[in-house]
Amino acid sequence: MLSNIFYWVLNMSITATLIGLVVLILRPIKQIPRTVIYFLWVLPLIRLILPFGLGYKYSIMSLFDGMVLKTVPLTTEYILPNLTLSNSLRAADSYFPIVYKTNILEKVFSVASIVWVIITVSAILTSIALYAITKTEIREAKHLKDNIYVSNKFLSPAVFGIFKAKIIIPEYLKNESMEYILLHERTHIKRIDNLWRIVAIITCCLHWFNPFVWLFLKVFFEDMELSCDENVLRKCSEERKIDYAKALIQCESKRTVFTSAFGGAKTRVRIEKILSYKKLTVFSTVCFIILFIAIAATLLTNSLI
Repeated sequence: MLSNIFYWVLNMSITATLIGLVVLILRPIKQIPRTVIYFLWVLPLIRLILPFGLGYKYSIMSLFDGMVLKTVPLTTEYILPNLTLSNSLRAADSYFPIVYKTNILEKVFSVASIVWVIITVSAILTSIALYAITKTEIREAKHLKDNIYVSNKFLSPAVFGIFKAKIIIPEYLKNESMEYILLHERTHIKRIDNLWRIVAIITCCLHWFNPFVWLFLKVFFEDMELSCDENVLRKCSEERKIDYAKALIQCESKRTVFTSAFGGAKTRVRIEKILSYKKLTVFSTVCFIILFIAIAATLLTNSLI
């Protein structure tokens, strides 16, 4: 049973890598808002979690069907007829249950699945330990007002928590930066970015063997900050963009993986994005929504059998 689960986890990881590479290719296109790119990262995340997808003739998986992967149907009367799994390994003769082509393959997957579980559990426990350490650092934070706290243990502003989120402000920050910092951090809270952050980290722990997954995680965190900047800039005039950029420079520093930090991502890139930002028209917003739906339809589906 464990080896069967690991077999499909490997297949999910391969499929998600293809989808993630597509998102990476789209990232340098300047005309696409960073918020759209940020939401596109949900697509490989779904592929890393769900092993199946609907069959669709325009799916990007159709390009690889028969060469790189094999589409396996889920033939159950209680399941949608077009629900399929993308199978890149093709190491089995049958799949429900999995019967491997050779005894050697069965033994390899049996041993590999045990190693996978041990490292996965260790990675998740390590993440929990790091979270607990970070949580202890904010206990000494001084309450300022509302959900805003001040601490000398943080080098940059950050949001900690999900449903009862706290905004942690370093003591050294000047008061004139507070307005922009709070706009940024409240955007993270509104979008529950810390929940997505934790889901992404746990997913990476499940797919620890795939180096592309860790690359995607790093870029996802960067796009999280860039898209948050875009959300803030929609509420700012042209003159205030420079003030926002100055506040960002002031807060440049390290951040913990469990918090959404105002100083996160590459500061130079963020400054360039801020100064070149142009507000979208209603028409362009609708176009980008249609674009996102079209991309999602091709990346989340499997080829038809």
